[in-house]
Amino acid sequence: MSEVILAQPSDRPVVPILPLTEAKLAGYLETAPAFVQGFAALSEFKAKAGQVLAVPGEDGALAQVLFGLGAGAEAPVFRALPAKLPAGDYRLASLPDGVSADEAALAFALGSYRFDRYKPKGGTKVRLVAEGVDVAEVANVAHACALARDMVNTPANDMGPLQIETIAREIAEQHGARITVIVGEGLLEANYPAVHAVGRAAVPERAPRMIEISWGEAGKPLVAIVGKGVVFDTGGLDIKPSSGMRLMKKDMGGAAHALALGRMIMAAKLPVRLSVLVPVVENAISGDAMRPGDVLASRQGLSIEVGNTDAEGRLILADALTRAAELEPALTLDMATLTGAARVALGPQLPPFFTDDEDLAREIEAAAQAAHDPVWRLPLWKGYVDALDSDIADIKNDPDGWAQAGAMTAGLFLQRFAPPGPWAHFDIFAWNPRGRPGWPSGGEAQAIRGLYRMIRTRFA
Repeated sequence: MSEVILAQPSDRPVVPILPLTEAKLAGYLETAPAFVQGFAALSEFKAKAGQVLAVPGEDGALAQVLFGLGAGAEAPVFRALPAKLPAGDYRLASLPDGVSADEAALAFALGSYRFDRYKPKGGTKVRLVAEGVDVAEVANVAHACALARDMVNTPANDMGPLQIETIAREIAEQHGARITVIVGEGLLEANYPAVHAVGRAAVPERAPRMIEISWGEAGKPLVAIVGKGVVFDTGGLDIKPSSGMRLMKKDMGGAAHALALGRMIMAAKLPVRLSVLVPVVENAISGDAMRPGDVLASRQGLSIEVGNTDAEGRLILADALTRAAELEPALTLDMATLTGAARVALGPQLPPFFTDDEDLAREIEAAAQAAHDPVWRLPLWKGYVDALDSDIADIKNDPDGWAQAGAMTAGLFLQRFAPPGPWAHFDIFAWNPRGRPGWPSGGEAQAIRGLYRMIRTRFA
């Protein structure tokens, strides 16, 4: 990743950035020097959202930057800035009403992200001089989001089960957390049969594993965060077509988000206990792969008929959610790149979430809106529950076609295994299919900034 830098004031030259709405542009230009007025007219600068005008001084060097906010002024517009600026140090000369220094700095940091592991780009970075900013807090959130995006962007040959385990161990060590990892045949002994069944077809070097990070002081409320870690999804014996397999390196996006959110919580030392539960597998094809029609055991004791080996994410989450229930959490959140149906319903930019807890839903929605981290609630419609009925097992992993609502039926499946009490399931995409200013194409962190804010508020 490109380094995200929030610079402290120094003796280096700092270029001021003046944010302007369309309505305030004319007033500013009336008092600006004539050459600035002419330069703005020549450049057709209208203060449209994300529009940048680099204004030279008399010596020809960059003197200031005009930055368009559009008709309104919300913090996410500042994500567009870094990619449009030449290397150097900058400061925000002012802030629009309703946008705090922390919000603008975080948006700038998020917009600075670039995945350059395989195409390194040297040179001086664009840096924001962080005046009046809680640098530690902004950097915590920005770096955690960058971690999630890096993990999602990294191809499966370099982001297998062992690499995810290594990242989890580094996070745990950094924050004084405890970590346990159960690998391969040990999953059967430890009663994670569904995780084992999904991942057993992979080569030994990419064996399935269950990762559990525990952090916090006894007596604090427990937050359980569960993330789907399918490092690559061929679809299993119900193999995906090549077009459907192309982006399956990102099928561990739930694990990446769970680790990133856990990292935020631990770095901020929030007053909670934390359990991050990450089942990690490769849904590979071999003679030992699970088959359509197989009946699997689960940690909860429910038998699961495998109707489709490409509905594997909910199988590993079933065991992980059962483990979460054993810990008696005050709040459980699970995150997964789970269904194409969620994308059909809401597209790539707006991940749905599911919960029957009305108070929790309101808290999630309020925090997501405040953090400019959009989510949308979909129902756990009970009319579709019997679409998961199996003739020979307690439940099946692929619903009857009549129900159609694939994201909802996946949520209903997970609800059978979720802990009692407040629980929410997030069906994220974790990907920008097209680049736009501040959101480059590739891995994207979704929902975790809002969830972090919600947890801070709920357990303050």
